[in-house]
Amino acid sequence: MRVGLDTSVVLRLLTGEPEIQARRALSEVQEILHRGGALLISDLVISEVYFALQYHYGMPKAEALQILADFLNDSGVKAIGAAATVLALPGLATAKPGFVDRLIHAEYTRSTAQMMTFEKPAGRLPGTRVL
Repeated sequence: MRVGLDTSVVLRLLTGEPEIQARRALSEVQEILHRGGALLISDLVISEVYFALQYHYGMPKAEALQILADFLNDSGVKAIGAAATVLALPGLATAKPGFVDRLIHAEYTRSTAQMMTFEKPAGRLPGTRVL
Protein backbone atom coordinates (compact mmCIF):
# COMPACT_ATOMS: atom_id res chain seq x y z
CA MET A 1 0.00 0.00 0.00
CA ARG A 2 1.26 3.49 -0.90
CA VAL A 3 -0.15 6.44 1.03
CA GLY A 4 0.50 10.11 0.39
CA LEU A 5 0.42 12.32 3.46
CA ASP A 6 -1.48 15.60 3.46
CA THR A 7 -0.25 18.79 5.11
CA SER A 8 -2.70 18.37 8.00
CA VAL A 9 -1.32 14.93 8.86
CA VAL A 10 2.32 16.01 8.65
CA LEU A 11 1.68 19.06 10.85
CA ARG A 12 0.08 16.88 13.50
CA LEU A 13 3.02 14.48 13.40
CA LEU A 14 5.53 17.32 13.73
CA THR A 15 3.77 19.50 16.30
CA GLY A 16 1.77 17.00 18.33
CA GLU A 17 -1.21 19.36 18.09
CA PRO A 18 -4.07 18.85 18.49
CA GLU A 19 -3.03 15.93 20.65
CA ILE A 20 -5.87 13.52 19.78
CA GLN A 21 -5.32 13.99 16.04
CA ALA A 22 -1.54 13.74 16.46
CA ARG A 23 -1.87 10.40 18.24
CA ARG A 24 -4.25 9.15 15.54
CA ALA A 25 -1.87 10.25 12.77
CA LEU A 26 1.09 8.57 14.47
CA SER A 27 -0.87 5.36 14.99
CA GLU A 28 -1.95 5.23 11.34
CA VAL A 29 1.55 5.97 10.07
CA GLN A 30 3.10 3.32 12.31
CA GLU A 31 0.51 0.76 11.19
CA ILE A 32 1.16 1.44 7.49
CA LEU A 33 4.92 1.10 7.99
CA HIS A 34 4.45 -2.04 10.09
CA ARG A 35 2.45 -3.62 7.24
CA GLY A 36 5.25 -2.77 4.81
CA GLY A 37 3.46 0.13 3.18
CA ALA A 38 5.09 3.22 1.75
CA LEU A 39 4.44 6.72 3.05
CA LEU A 40 4.96 9.48 0.50
CA ILE A 41 5.09 13.26 0.70
CA SER A 42 5.01 15.73 -2.16
CA ASP A 43 7.06 18.90 -2.46
CA LEU A 44 3.84 20.90 -2.33
CA VAL A 45 2.95 19.40 1.07
CA ILE A 46 6.49 20.01 2.33
CA SER A 47 6.23 23.64 1.18
CA GLU A 48 2.91 24.12 2.95
CA VAL A 49 4.27 22.56 6.14
CA TYR A 50 7.37 24.78 5.94
CA PHE A 51 5.26 27.94 5.80
CA ALA A 52 2.73 26.71 8.38
CA LEU A 53 5.48 25.95 10.90
CA GLN A 54 6.74 29.50 10.55
CA TYR A 55 3.51 31.46 10.37
CA HIS A 56 1.12 29.43 12.52
CA TYR A 57 3.56 27.93 15.02
CA GLY A 58 6.08 30.80 15.21
CA MET A 59 9.02 28.60 14.29
CA PRO A 60 12.18 30.22 12.93
CA LYS A 61 12.99 29.38 9.30
CA ALA A 62 16.18 27.44 10.17
CA GLU A 63 14.32 25.32 12.72
CA ALA A 64 11.46 24.57 10.31
CA LEU A 65 13.96 23.46 7.65
CA GLN A 66 15.82 21.26 10.14
CA ILE A 67 12.62 19.64 11.39
CA LEU A 68 11.56 18.87 7.82
CA ALA A 69 14.99 17.44 6.97
CA ASP A 70 14.95 15.29 10.12
CA PHE A 71 11.41 14.15 9.35
CA LEU A 72 12.41 12.95 5.89
CA ASN A 73 15.56 11.29 7.21
CA ASP A 74 14.07 9.55 10.24
CA SER A 75 10.35 8.93 9.80
CA GLY A 76 10.16 6.40 7.00
CA VAL A 77 8.32 8.95 4.84
CA LYS A 78 9.73 9.26 1.33
CA ALA A 79 9.77 12.55 -0.56
CA ILE A 80 8.55 12.03 -4.11
CA GLY A 81 10.05 15.28 -5.36
CA ALA A 82 13.29 17.14 -4.81
CA ALA A 83 12.68 18.23 -1.21
CA ALA A 84 15.06 15.75 0.42
CA THR A 85 17.89 16.87 -1.87
CA VAL A 86 17.12 20.58 -1.43
CA LEU A 87 16.80 20.26 2.36
CA ALA A 88 20.29 18.74 2.47
CA LEU A 89 21.88 21.91 1.04
CA PRO A 90 24.10 23.76 3.54
CA GLY A 91 23.05 27.24 4.61
CA LEU A 92 19.55 26.86 3.23
CA ALA A 93 17.92 29.03 5.90
CA THR A 94 19.75 32.11 4.60
CA ALA A 95 20.25 31.06 0.98
CA LYS A 96 19.09 33.24 -1.86
CA PRO A 97 17.15 31.86 -3.64
CA GLY A 98 15.43 30.18 -0.74
CA PHE A 99 13.96 26.78 -0.06
CA VAL A 100 10.68 26.99 -1.99
CA ASP A 101 12.28 28.73 -4.98
CA ARG A 102 14.82 25.90 -5.10
CA LEU A 103 12.02 23.33 -5.03
CA ILE A 104 10.32 25.08 -7.93
CA HIS A 105 13.60 25.19 -9.84
CA ALA A 106 14.25 21.49 -9.23
CA GLU A 107 10.83 20.55 -10.56
CA TYR A 108 11.21 22.67 -13.68
CA THR A 109 14.70 21.48 -14.47
CA ARG A 110 13.47 17.89 -14.40
CA SER A 111 10.87 18.60 -17.06
CA THR A 112 12.04 21.63 -19.05
CA ALA A 113 15.26 23.22 -20.17
CA GLN A 114 14.88 26.53 -18.38
CA MET A 115 13.09 28.42 -15.62
CA MET A 116 12.05 32.05 -16.22
CA THR A 117 11.74 34.51 -13.33
CA PHE A 118 12.01 38.12 -12.22
CA GLU A 119 13.77 37.00 -9.01
CA LYS A 120 17.42 38.04 -9.41
CA PRO A 121 18.81 35.60 -6.82
CA ALA A 122 17.28 32.72 -8.83
CA GLY A 123 19.69 33.64 -11.63
CA ARG A 124 22.36 31.83 -9.59
CA LEU A 125 20.64 28.52 -10.35
CA PRO A 126 21.61 26.71 -13.56
CA GLY A 127 19.10 26.82 -16.38
CA THR A 128 17.40 29.97 -15.07
CA ARG A 129 16.67 33.08 -17.09
CA VAL A 130 16.01 36.30 -15.19
CA LEU A 131 13.82 38.81 -17.03
